[in-house]
Amino acid sequence: MQPSPSPLNILAFGAGAIGTYIGGSLALAGNNVVFVEQPAVANELRQHGLRLDLTIDERRKHALGGVEGTKDAFLVPPSSFVVAGSLEDALKYWPFDIAIFALKSFDTQAALEGMKPFAEKLPPVLCLSNGVDNEPAIAAALREASPWDGADKVIYGTVTSAIGRRAAGDIVLEKLRGIGIADGHPLSAKLVSAFNAAMLNAELFPNALGMKWSKMLTNLIANPTSAILDMTAAEVFANRRLYKLEIQMLRECLAVMRAQNIEVTDLPGTPVRALAFATRLPLWLSKPLLGRAAGSGRGAKMPSFHIDLHSGRGKSEVDYLHGAVVRAGEKMGVATPVNKVLTETLLALMNKEIPLEEFAGKPENLYLKHLKI
Repeated sequence: MQPSPSPLNILAFGAGAIGTYIGGSLALAGNNVVFVEQPAVANELRQHGLRLDLTIDERRKHALGGVEGTKDAFLVPPSSFVVAGSLEDALKYWPFDIAIFALKSFDTQAALEGMKPFAEKLPPVLCLSNGVDNEPAIAAALREASPWDGADKVIYGTVTSAIGRRAAGDIVLEKLRGIGIADGHPLSAKLVSAFNAAMLNAELFPNALGMKWSKMLTNLIANPTSAILDMTAAEVFANRRLYKLEIQMLRECLAVMRAQNIEVTDLPGTPVRALAFATRLPLWLSKPLLGRAAGSGRGAKMPSFHIDLHSGRGKSEVDYLHGAVVRAGEKMGVATPVNKVLTETLLALMNKEIPLEEFAGKPENLYLKHLKI
C-alpha cells in the first residue's frame, strides 16, 4: 500500500467496526490517526493494536509491503496510531485536518455534548453515521458552542461497504463497496484522494441529501421486521405478506423523498435506483432483486436492529431511520403508517413495554393486529 501523498492528521471518534476499518486503513496508508474511545477500549487498543481482515479485497494481497501482517489480516501496531480515552486528551495532538464521525446514531447526542466545550479546536467533521439527522445535529451543536457557522464544519458522508466487528480493534471486511463524500467543501476532493490512497473506494457526490437518503433507503430493508419477529431477512422475504409490508415501507420513504425533491442516487457498489424501480414492479418480479439486496447488503450478519434488540443493549437506531421517515413525512404531509408502526413496535420491544415473545416467529401478530394487511 502506497502512503498518501499528503498525510492527514485525523481525529477519529470511535473505534467501532467502521471507525476501525477507515481509521486503520488510513493509518496503514501513512496518515496520522488519533482515535477517541472509552478508557477501557482505549487501553485494549494500546496493548493489542488493530487487526484488519481485508482478504476479500484482491488489491490488498499485494499491498502489505513493510506493514506487519499475517496471511489473512493487516496488523496495525499501537505505534502506528494514537488512542485517547477522552476528547480532551486527543486534542493534545491538535491541530487536525479532519474528524471522522462514525458512531451509531443513538450515541450522537452524548458525543455532541462532549464536543461542545472543545468546538473551537475541532476540525471539519466528516459524518459517516447512518440516518439523515446526524449532520444537522452536529452543525447545530458546533454553532451553539462557537461563533462560526457550524455547517461549514460538517461534511456529509456514507459507507456502503459491510464491516463486521469481531472484538475491539478487530474487524473483517465482509462486502467491499465504498464510501461517499459530499462535494462542495474545500476538503472534499482531498479526502477522496486520501481515502482512495487507503483503498477505501471513495467517490464525490454533488448532492449530499440524495446520497444520505439513498443510503437510508437501503438501511430500511428487512431491518425492523427481522428484529421484531426474530427472523432472518430471507425468512421475512419468503413470507408474502411480510414482503408486501417491506415494499409498502420503501414506497413510503420514496414518497417522502419525492415530496422534498430529493433524488434517488446510486452509491458506491449499490444500485439504489434499481432498488427504487423494483418497488414499482409486481411483487413476484421485484422479490429476487430486493431479496438479494436484503441478503447481501449486510454481509453475513443479521440486520443491525436485530443485533441491537437481542443483545439487550437497550438502544436502537430505528428512530433515526424509520422514525426519520415518519417525521419528514409529517412535515411534508406524506402518510407513513408502516414506518410509524414498525418504529413504535420496535421501540416498545426495546423498552420492554412489550415482551419479545409476543412477536417472535409470529408474523401474523404484526400484520394482523398492528398493520391490518
